[in-house]
Amino acid sequence: MKTKGVLVLLTFQFCCTWFADAEVFTSIGQMTDLIFTEKELVHSLKEYIRAEESKLEKIKSWASRLDVLTRSSTSDPEGFLAHPVNAYKLVKRLNSEWAELENLVLQNPSDGFISNISLQRQFFPDDEDEKGAAKALMRLQDTYRLDPEKISKGQLPGVKFSAVLTVNDCFDMGKTAYGEEDYYHSVLWMQQALRQIDEGEKSSVSKSDILDYLSYSVYQMGDLARALELTRRLVAVDPTHQRAGKNLRYFERLLAKQMGQVANTEQPPVTEAPIDVGTYTRPADYLPERDTYEALCRGEGVKMTEKKRKNLFCRYHNGNKNPRLILSPIKEEDEWDSPHIVRYLDVLSDKEIEKIKEMAKPKLARATVRDPVSGVLTVANYRVSKSAWLEGEDDPMIARVNQRMEDITGLAVETAELLQVANYGVGGQYEPHFDFSRKDEPDAFKRLGTGNRVATYLNYMSDVEAGGATVFPDFGAAIWPRKGTSVFWYNLFRSGEGDYRTRHAACPVLVGSKWVSNKWFHERGQEFRRPCGLTEVD
Repeated sequence: MKTKGVLVLLTFQFCCTWFADAEVFTSIGQMTDLIFTEKELVHSLKEYIRAEESKLEKIKSWASRLDVLTRSSTSDPEGFLAHPVNAYKLVKRLNSEWAELENLVLQNPSDGFISNISLQRQFFPDDEDEKGAAKALMRLQDTYRLDPEKISKGQLPGVKFSAVLTVNDCFDMGKTAYGEEDYYHSVLWMQQALRQIDEGEKSSVSKSDILDYLSYSVYQMGDLARALELTRRLVAVDPTHQRAGKNLRYFERLLAKQMGQVANTEQPPVTEAPIDVGTYTRPADYLPERDTYEALCRGEGVKMTEKKRKNLFCRYHNGNKNPRLILSPIKEEDEWDSPHIVRYLDVLSDKEIEKIKEMAKPKLARATVRDPVSGVLTVANYRVSKSAWLEGEDDPMIARVNQRMEDITGLAVETAELLQVANYGVGGQYEPHFDFSRKDEPDAFKRLGTGNRVATYLNYMSDVEAGGATVFPDFGAAIWPRKGTSVFWYNLFRSGEGDYRTRHAACPVLVGSKWVSNKWFHERGQEFRRPCGLTEVD
């Protein structure tokens, strides 16, 4: 048994070495290993329970046997001990057998389980992971306009497994938002926790705790009247709540001042009208095209007119008579006319996709962005995924995939970046961004010595049940993931000027696990493959 336990721990340690950097929530692919971790912990827990039950059964057996014996012996002690065997066995029991029972009681079957979980805990998600996962749920809530009640009941499109949020879960969501001074989401999740506790759900969280957070969050949203109403309800639930009494008097004075009334004016009765999603407006943030971006993620506002659709075609593509594509041309579909975006079908096989994922998974690390001021790569909340970089030398299959991308696009792969493999985590996204460097970022790709990113080639390596589209807010396009297909567009005009219309985003993944791989082609090496144009936007 000990050998088996050691093997389990060694296997687990090998599987989880890449979790040491935390940020587990940023990759669904890596989080799947936590499922098996938890299964192993449950197995270990059951073994501990069986050991405890076995120990208790032995103790109960002792107790039952001695209970019968002592009832008999105490009824006539002298008569009982008159039998020499009984006298001998009494001495023997008290001298050695009770010592054995003492040792049995002192045995601690939990040692193995505690040792196991202590070793594994170093690979567990941490507080930052929990906070990141909570904020990801809020991001999905906003982007796809989901009511907290629907999320709480697990009513999401395309789900295969049921999942619900308890009162405690909703309360913790609200506390996470509250800690970030995000009172908009704090209100919504505290309200959901209150709704569920009012419906009779059992919880270790008290109604007074929920009302305490909810009333102050509502106050921070500028709704003084409702904050007062909720504080009155809190006082009614817990009259001894000191902060509630102080807040009640403070809110009454503020409201009286606002209304131009004296403080002792009769106030309206307490009501319990719930707060809905539309009660408050979500505060604006740093992203100017937030509304457009999120609408496209929902499939709304796509500017695909009938006239534009008539300009889109499908064809067989042989890479300008490339020898490797003449006998097996690639199926090509127009996704958009201007800028021209195409999709290639059946580009990657399932076997190739699984191989790429297998190679990338141990290397996955939190995806970074380049700071436009310092030029240093750093993580950012607007890019939630993990990525790995694969070289052609890593495996012949990667070299073949690189060659295929060169054949299809006609662009030299020698000066392109390595194949970047990305896996999106809970609510994984990459908000609107440019792939090419702008004039205010002249040193973005300087160290590569290959010029700017002339084109983007994106492989979809999974289907996504809901969400996860690639959207272009400037001209209103939405491209949905289809496993084994690729999309391609130019980031630069032939003049070398950036095409600012190509600002795009990866929408949050609502349900599913999104895997993609990217190849960014650079200017150098394309001089005769894509000659310069004579006009700025040619």
